[in-house]
Amino acid sequence: MSLRNDLLQAKTEEDVKDAYIKAIGLKAYNKTLVDIRTKEIWFEAKGFPTPPVVMFAQLLFYVRSARKLGEQIPPFLCVIDTEKAAIMETSKALPILDEKSIKWPKSGSKIDKSLAIQLAPHIETHFVVYQLDTYERDFIGAIRSAIASGKIIRTPITPDNLRQVFDKWVEMIGSELTGVSATDYALLFFADIMHDGKKAAVKDLPAKLLHDDDKPVFFLNGVMYELNNLHGYRNFWAIYHRPPEAEYRRYLLERRDSLLPLDEREFKGAYYTPLKVVDKAYDELAAVLGKNWQKRYIVWDMCCGVGNLEVKHSNYHNIFMSTIDRADIDVMKASHTCVGATIFQYDYLNDDINEFGLIDYSLSDKVPSALRTAIADARAKKPGAKKILVLINPPYAEATSSDNAASRGVDRSKTGVARSKFAAAGMADYGKASNELFTQFIARVHKEIPSATVATFGKLKYVNSQAFEDFRKTWQAKYLGGFVVHSRAFDDLKGDFPIGFLIWDTSKPEPITEIVTDVLDRNAIYVRDKTFVNVDNDLLLSTWPARPKTNKTPAIPLKGAVEPATTTADLRGTRWSEGALGWFNCAGNDLQQASRLTMILSSGFASGRGFFINKDNLWQVAVMFAVRRIVKPTWLNDRDQFLQPTEQLSNEFKNDCLVWTLFNGANYAASVDKLRWDGKDWPLVNHFLPFTETEVGAKTAFASNFMTTYMSKLKLSTEAKTVMSEGRKLFQQYHQQKFGRTIIDEYKLGRPDVGWWQVRRALKDNSANQLTDFDPFDAAYETLSEKILPQVYELGFLLD
Repeated sequence: MSLRNDLLQAKTEEDVKDAYIKAIGLKAYNKTLVDIRTKEIWFEAKGFPTPPVVMFAQLLFYVRSARKLGEQIPPFLCVIDTEKAAIMETSKALPILDEKSIKWPKSGSKIDKSLAIQLAPHIETHFVVYQLDTYERDFIGAIRSAIASGKIIRTPITPDNLRQVFDKWVEMIGSELTGVSATDYALLFFADIMHDGKKAAVKDLPAKLLHDDDKPVFFLNGVMYELNNLHGYRNFWAIYHRPPEAEYRRYLLERRDSLLPLDEREFKGAYYTPLKVVDKAYDELAAVLGKNWQKRYIVWDMCCGVGNLEVKHSNYHNIFMSTIDRADIDVMKASHTCVGATIFQYDYLNDDINEFGLIDYSLSDKVPSALRTAIADARAKKPGAKKILVLINPPYAEATSSDNAASRGVDRSKTGVARSKFAAAGMADYGKASNELFTQFIARVHKEIPSATVATFGKLKYVNSQAFEDFRKTWQAKYLGGFVVHSRAFDDLKGDFPIGFLIWDTSKPEPITEIVTDVLDRNAIYVRDKTFVNVDNDLLLSTWPARPKTNKTPAIPLKGAVEPATTTADLRGTRWSEGALGWFNCAGNDLQQASRLTMILSSGFASGRGFFINKDNLWQVAVMFAVRRIVKPTWLNDRDQFLQPTEQLSNEFKNDCLVWTLFNGANYAASVDKLRWDGKDWPLVNHFLPFTETEVGAKTAFASNFMTTYMSKLKLSTEAKTVMSEGRKLFQQYHQQKFGRTIIDEYKLGRPDVGWWQVRRALKDNSANQLTDFDPFDAAYETLSEKILPQVYELGFLLD
């Protein structure tokens, strides 16, 4: 059957597509917004006769969108309907995609005849129409020939595909340059892409692309680098088009920071501040400092990177910009960023610091005289002296954290962070804050320019983290205003947390008690207000319970419910406590850490940061466990601190929390006969079983009946009783089922008094053999959760 006959029988657009796919013999294709998409040709299909120029208008909309995103576009375009088909080389249409006189709609669904009329003069002479009743064979032959021709439309380099292109460049070209440091790849990459193969499109870049007998050669810092293999170079530039469009070049150069290796970016603070966030920062500065602040203030950004915090400023002659990296300065000069500003290389945490932690500009002689004079005038409160604004997005690297602390005896701390000259000599009173580059910057500013206004991006822990109590005693300033924005607004920042842009008047030392900020989402759009509170450590929830002392009885340190510790560095949890029932881990005092580090175990935890549970503190443990885990962390609340209750706790609330805790997934209390550690076998006893052997149908006795005895004296709410009832049914099902060796070994199911974690996991993993319905339990548990959750705020454990 011919294509024409298939089309006569087609009833839908999908039938039309399938008829063409069959007739042409397409093998590799997909159907997306582009009706039929192959590597060589994109098709726009209609289920009824339609003017070709209208169909091409729709298809070119998708081509234009893909080209802006830096996606691969095909060498040919084809439009098809029930009567005819038309084909055109994509290259013939590319010039009109950026034609300013053509008004492209925002979505493909808005394409209409008016756009087709605008496009017609540009494309009608470039496409060939085939009426299928007479030219079917010619059309199929032309399409197959186009597919076989292998013509290539090179992919443009745009802001959207910059990282993807860079990674491929490193793989195909950078890795073939012997002796090049990974930190220099970005400079060499820009030298390559900002070149058309004959001449540079952007001059004065730090690295150069030269040619020796038509072979590419790179030049950087007085060293010539030749390619070991030209094959990858030729293949790379067969895929991509260079140089990038003129409208993108400056922006791409400003994104050099995003291409640096992660450890260097953290150390240098090379995280690009999006211009939409910079706009909001300037709006905030105008609201706080007045409309003419750019005339009245001298600005110093001492970690300016490639200057994107300053590009919105209207008076560059009032700006001083310094950076640790000479390449940043070269890139700014090449891209003509902030022309008129005073830009200089300066290591703010190490230059001009004497052995006593004092600033002595003569040590390096790098600070411009005009800036020295302005600082001196401001310190002396000289009449007419201009005010100084420190505007920074400093690096966030931390010398020691949960992510980089010592492990297995190997020091993985970030080299050089806590050992800057200023931290070593000038931060004796700052406590743990001296570990962080961010606080090192603002501490030096505090000493160097004590009257400065500081407008800084940064995490919020210097405002409310308990670890920064010493910092807040030393560094005090009047809060003027600011906002917090979702960390996802910043490219390549991992995690979900608030980044604050806060403005402080350091000439007016005031204790940081609470601040109110605007909240911006990842698109920098206002959402609500948010209050961040600094609370004295003795009011934090972490200081609420008394912590039992350990004794000399050995204990097995755990890293999971039934997993012994494997680390040897800084090993904790190897000693027991008198009358202990298990271990409550409660590291940190904010939501970010609580969601990961709140758990109950049947022995000590290898990393410590908690305390042993006994009959006297069990009710407090249950309350703390529930409070810390029931509120889900978000990007905005992740640094909110848990507080001691401000209201009397009812017995019903305490008992609800206990039941909620016993049936939570982070209750890792378990029983094991023999757990191998340190060359010996250790038993684990589960003291957190809320049922007797008879209630669950266990075949042998439990080693501990503590919890049933303890709970026999409690009056449970209806919601808690329902959870207990549904939980009991699951324990009963566990004791009725038979489990395979794999499940038994994984969850150590050798004893009858297994814990909730073992029961739940075993039942779920055995579902292929015997299905367990968890829905009734989940519904009961959710009802109890909904009852407890609002009380967390009502009782003062968290501020709303």
